[in-house]
Amino acid sequence: MVFEKLNNMQASMLLIMFILASSPTVLLSSQNFPLAKLNCEDRCGDIRIPFPFGTTEECYTHKSFWVTCNDTGFNPPKLFGGNTSVEITDISLDGQIKLQLFIAKNCYYNGKSNISNNPLLQLPKYFTVNNTANRFTIVGCDAYGFVSGRRINRNFTTGCTAMCSSEADLTEGECDGVGCCQTTIPKDVWQVRIQVRSYSNYTNVWDFNNCSYAFVVEKDSFNFSKANLTNLSNVLKLPSVVDWAIGNGTCEEAKSNATTYACVSANSDCYKPTNGYGYRCRCEEGFEGNPYLDHGCIDINECETQNNCSKHALCRNTQGNYTCYCDPEKFDGDGRGEHGCNEKAPKKHNMKIAYILIGVASGIIALLLAIIVVYLELKRRSQNKRKRKFFLQNGGHMLQEKLARREASPEMVEIFSSSDLEKATKNFHDSMIIGQGGFGTVYRGVLADRRTVAIKKSIKVDPTQIEQFINEVVVLSQINHRNVVILLGCCLETDAPLLVYEFITNGTLSSHLHNEAKARALDWNTRLKIAAETAGVLSYLHSSAATPIIHRDVKPDNILLDHNFTAKVADFGASKLVPIDLTQLSTMVQGTFGYLDPEYMQTNQLTEKSDVYSFGVVLLQLVTGRRALSFDRPVEEKSLANYFLSLLKQDLLLEIIDDNIVGLGNMEQISAVCKLAKECLNVRGEDRPSMKEVAMELEGLILGGKHSWATINVENEEEKESLLPNDGGMSHFGNGDMSSSVGYDSINRDHIILPMDGGR
Repeated sequence: MVFEKLNNMQASMLLIMFILASSPTVLLSSQNFPLAKLNCEDRCGDIRIPFPFGTTEECYTHKSFWVTCNDTGFNPPKLFGGNTSVEITDISLDGQIKLQLFIAKNCYYNGKSNISNNPLLQLPKYFTVNNTANRFTIVGCDAYGFVSGRRINRNFTTGCTAMCSSEADLTEGECDGVGCCQTTIPKDVWQVRIQVRSYSNYTNVWDFNNCSYAFVVEKDSFNFSKANLTNLSNVLKLPSVVDWAIGNGTCEEAKSNATTYACVSANSDCYKPTNGYGYRCRCEEGFEGNPYLDHGCIDINECETQNNCSKHALCRNTQGNYTCYCDPEKFDGDGRGEHGCNEKAPKKHNMKIAYILIGVASGIIALLLAIIVVYLELKRRSQNKRKRKFFLQNGGHMLQEKLARREASPEMVEIFSSSDLEKATKNFHDSMIIGQGGFGTVYRGVLADRRTVAIKKSIKVDPTQIEQFINEVVVLSQINHRNVVILLGCCLETDAPLLVYEFITNGTLSSHLHNEAKARALDWNTRLKIAAETAGVLSYLHSSAATPIIHRDVKPDNILLDHNFTAKVADFGASKLVPIDLTQLSTMVQGTFGYLDPEYMQTNQLTEKSDVYSFGVVLLQLVTGRRALSFDRPVEEKSLANYFLSLLKQDLLLEIIDDNIVGLGNMEQISAVCKLAKECLNVRGEDRPSMKEVAMELEGLILGGKHSWATINVENEEEKESLLPNDGGMSHFGNGDMSSSVGYDSINRDHIILPMDGGR
């Protein structure tokens, strides 16, 4: 939905929200059936959100039904149409929504107008203003106004005049032209512009009225009062009713296309709305619910609500209906009406047999209850014993001892119970999975305190490495770096240890690079920032952490992005702690093909330079948008690193630069990053730069990019020519690179040639 303001003066008026006493419709406030799709938000504060409306793309049927729940500065949160400022206060499955719409105002002070606005409401497709529930209203004693806009295929204009000569002329509750006038608006209106003016600048009524107001308002929510001449100056919005429908065709046309027909629930039907176009869905008589959802229409149990059975009759619920009947042992009749059941003459019963049967039944029930209680207690003890076994097996005592030797602090790792994490993940249901890799499965979870977290279910830890695993948990919980996903705690009561991390909302770098739509939005400056932040984290882990850490699985899948595209390095499942007195570790090769250090693969000697090699491949992916290994490409292109180095030798590197980042202003930086990637990919680890040097180089590129050389005032023509390409549109970047750098100079040993005009 779009709400446009026509001049800058109106901005000063958007200060106070007018709220009229109204309550949401009963339809969505008391139901006990699902309204939204599975795993979709169905509530924003006190407002229910039924499908076809939704807050995310997978939760609504069309972008016209996109709504946004805003809890920033609002308690309870407020619901808005899409990304607009149009507030929604209620949504009804009967095809209506209530909006808070702006008021047009015209005021004069000292004979000059300093407040005048003409609000415009433009509804999205399938929405129209309700012409029976709303009224166009003007309040003032020297005022005339118009409401105009668009109907389905044509323009419309209507209006009225409000006049009076003194406050004594006004009548409370009446809006008949004296101080207040109202008129209807046409059917099928989807665009509304409101204007209000004064005939004589209020000169004849100046002592009690210098403002007039115009608005489209729900007629049942506004009752004219003399005080409205003044108190409406503090009101920003008033409620209005808007109709919505599905599609723009008839029911017959909709039913002919089974793939787009919206009335998908069994026991639902289609009907044409009285206002607007398109069609709506409703549950058949005897059913209630959301007809737009699969199995959304649920049978109403009339036996529990309202039925026409007689006082002594029994009620049996049926699909869409109910039946009444009399107890054949006690009554005669059909069970309906006031005298539906007539009492029979009492029969004689053998009370002794009845008492015996009751006693036997009671004994059996008591025995069954005792067996159930004993079984549940034994099961509880067995589960506690099993949890204790896993806790000890996964090093729980060792972790408690390490924590006990530390002073209590907010950074201390938290130990979660398995039951807490099972509740948070719906017993680790597949629908909660947000990622899977070689070192475990990651679930989305919501803790009891409403924190959203990522819970990693690790592959079972080798018993011989328990001490190292616990040490890693303690060390990682102490890492305090803005670009590292925070480890909140762990759970050791399960066969496979569970690690609890902060939840990052924007997915992985890989999901952005390899999605065509997202890759176009990932511009060069953002990619360079992500590279610099990732390099800074790895440099911190290698040289600034209390115990140096080698990540050992650096790749875009393990680089998460928050809503500001800030990089967050994650997944330390393969990481290694490096004792201060060692520079390398002998260990079994672990990592991801395409990113593995070739020297590490040959020697089994893990060093910090192994992360440097993997980061070099990540740099290539940021520049090219390609995957590290592509088995669907020709043989020479399967490995991105090898293909890059071969094109580098042939001066053909531009062939694999991502079209989304090529531009006139960034070719120097792209060239510098390519050179940096080449240095990181040296086969010998000792020939690669350190991560600290790489981070400094990338920070230098970012600082240099803020002072483009193209803005330098070069008066000497010969010096100016030396900055421009002199090889037919090709520019060589090497030791003469104009980019500012605060990093080391050893990277600028080889030249990489890229066209200054962006090539393609």
